Amino acid sequence: MQTSFTPAQLADPHVAESEKILRKCVHCGFCTATCPTYVTLGNELDSPRGRIYLIKDMLENGRPADKQIVTHIDRCLSCLACMTTCPSGVNYMHLVDHARAHIEKTYRRPLPNRAIRALLAFVLPHPARFRAALKLAKLGRPFVGLFEKVAALKPLAAMLKLAPATVPEKSAMASPGSHAASGTRRGRVAILTGCAQPVLEPGINEATISLLTRLGVEVVVPQGEGCCGALVHHMGREEQALASARQNVDAWTRQIEQVGLDAIVITASGCGTTIKDYGFMLRLDPAYAEKAARVSALAKDITEYLATLDLPEPAQKPGLTVAYHSACSMQHGQKITRQPKELLARAGFIVKEPREGHLCCGSAGTYNIMQPEISARLRVRKVKNIEATGADIVATGNIGCITQIASAANMPVVHTVKLLDWAYGGEKPAGVPEGRVLVAAE
Repeated sequence: MQTSFTPAQLADPHVAESEKILRKCVHCGFCTATCPTYVTLGNELDSPRGRIYLIKDMLENGRPADKQIVTHIDRCLSCLACMTTCPSGVNYMHLVDHARAHIEKTYRRPLPNRAIRALLAFVLPHPARFRAALKLAKLGRPFVGLFEKVAALKPLAAMLKLAPATVPEKSAMASPGSHAASGTRRGRVAILTGCAQPVLEPGINEATISLLTRLGVEVVVPQGEGCCGALVHHMGREEQALASARQNVDAWTRQIEQVGLDAIVITASGCGTTIKDYGFMLRLDPAYAEKAARVSALAKDITEYLATLDLPEPAQKPGLTVAYHSACSMQHGQKITRQPKELLARAGFIVKEPREGHLCCGSAGTYNIMQPEISARLRVRKVKNIEATGADIVATGNIGCITQIASAANMPVVHTVKLLDWAYGGEKPAGVPEGRVLVAAE
């Protein structure tokens, strides 16, 4: 794509980076076939190619964002399916991230929209606030029908409908500390506790720590780590996102320098995509660029890390049929496609892949709150394809997908690591049926 940025514009490193990305686009349109919003809405401006044109025009002319570009950028899920499809290597993720930051700086949203976005940014990255908000949600549920009738309040209705009826108590394993390996230590890793996941389903990290320590891996929950920054990063709140990134880089660097780490294990693939991008996000910060790159290199999804271990035979092979839903942040963001399925198959599960597995389920961070209508259409499509597999359960590696799919599916939806923990001697996940063919390891 030909560009015409001025030398003065290109002096801004963010603009210079976006210009390089824009130049790689050859207008081929392959991305439109795999873009969930284009497939759903049929509008060229709701495709990656259409958004690229809008972003180019906005940045090249150095103008503030307007209602049109905000509408179409807000509809982007950041699922990154376009990057998997693109034959030219266009880094749409970095381009749309820059566009969102530009929108946040130059566009004044309507008051209700500003208020809801501010509320999400204030609550979701902080587990204590999020837990309190979920407990208070029952007071707002009677008003869901009223909120759904007012366009500006539909995100509030979506938020209340997604809130669980009960909130688990805080897990002791979420507190800073070290969990010793059983037997001879084979490795040492840090685990990201996260923000939303330990509130909604603390059992995911509990299962991870249980499994890893049984396999001989010491697991540390570092002092001072917090939200990865993904939620606010995708809202264009760049300074808040970078502050979270620096906080985590500091926490993990202390562990790296004091005792050493083989990996930073992440159990929410949305977080993993962002942490693996810390090196890029902090590249212009001389105090953090090198440390952030080191952290990004150590970041591993739990299935990615498990695949590097010499695993024993499973304690039992459940024999259940699992529909594996590959989260967008897993398959498109991190390019992890093989390991989760191979680990499940080796653990004794029969793995099936739903049709249209490349399409997003509609969760996408806060997307199912801020864009509830499009999100609901994608969820219906995703659940229909999952249920068509005839599987007993759904496995996935992202808490957002678990929440989204479970709100409509007629089968249990569990994190992949909980099934692996069960197969290798841990507890059976709640709601999962008994295995059909329990086979003891020889």
